[in-house]
Amino acid sequence: MKLTLYVWRQKSAAQEGEFRRYDMQEVSPDSSFLEVLDLLNEQLILKGEEPIEFEHDCREGICGCCSMVINGRPHGPKKLHTTCQLHMRNFEDGATVYVEPWRAAAFPVVKDLVVDRSSFDRIIQSGGYISVNTGSAPEANSVPIGKEVIDTAMDAATCIGCGACVAACPNGSAALFTAAKISHLGLLAQGQPERYDRVLRMVDQMDKELFGSCTNHGECQEACPKGISIKYISMMNRDFIRATAARVMDPKGAMKAQ
Repeated sequence: MKLTLYVWRQKSAAQEGEFRRYDMQEVSPDSSFLEVLDLLNEQLILKGEEPIEFEHDCREGICGCCSMVINGRPHGPKKLHTTCQLHMRNFEDGATVYVEPWRAAAFPVVKDLVVDRSSFDRIIQSGGYISVNTGSAPEANSVPIGKEVIDTAMDAATCIGCGACVAACPNGSAALFTAAKISHLGLLAQGQPERYDRVLRMVDQMDKELFGSCTNHGECQEACPKGISIKYISMMNRDFIRATAARVMDPKGAMKAQ
C-alpha cells in the first residue's frame, strides 16, 4: 500500500516546528505504525538526512513510550490500542496521515515526536511510599480484600503513563493519570496509612506542573489505551476534599483512613 506521511519535525522546544511530507511506497498492511517509521528513517539515513526522533521501548503496549498523535487522535484511530499496536491495515491504501507529538504545556517538545514527560515522574514521586511492618511476610489471607475492591484497584493500576489523556484533554489536564495512580494504592489495605496525605501531595504536584484543570469533557477516558474510567477522578476528588477538610480542622494532624 502507498502512504503519504506528514510528520512534525522540530529540533527543540525553543525552535519552531513544521510538518514535512514523506511519500511511502510498498508499505505492508501487516506492519505496525512504528515499523513504518523505522522504514522511513532507514530511507532518510540512506539519503543523508536526519532521521525522525520518536520514542519506543517494549512495542507490546505496556511501556507507554510510543506517544504520538495520529490524524488528530492520541495513539491513532483504533480504540484501546497504543501506537505500537496500531497496524497499517487500519488505514486505506493511499491514505494521508498526519503525525505529531503530544500537545501540552507540561509536555515540552524535546525533538520531533519526543516530549518531556518527566512531570509524570514527579507526580508519582510526590506520592511517596507505603508503610509496611518489617519482618516475615504476612499470611496472605490475614488481610481480606473484596474482589470488587481488588478489581477496581487493578483497573486503575493498568495505567501505563503514556500521557494520551493529557494530549486528548482540551485543557491539558493530568487528572485521569493522577487519579489512577492515587486510586490503585488508596483502595488497597497497604495504601491506607498514607492515603489522604498522598492525595494532597500528588494533586499539589500536578498543579505545580502546570497541567490544566479537569472540566469533565471525558476525552481522557476515550483516548486512554487501557480504557481507564473517569470514575477514578471522582474518587480522587472525594479523597482530596476529605483530606483538605481534615487538614483545615487539624493542620498538625494527619488524617487517618476510615
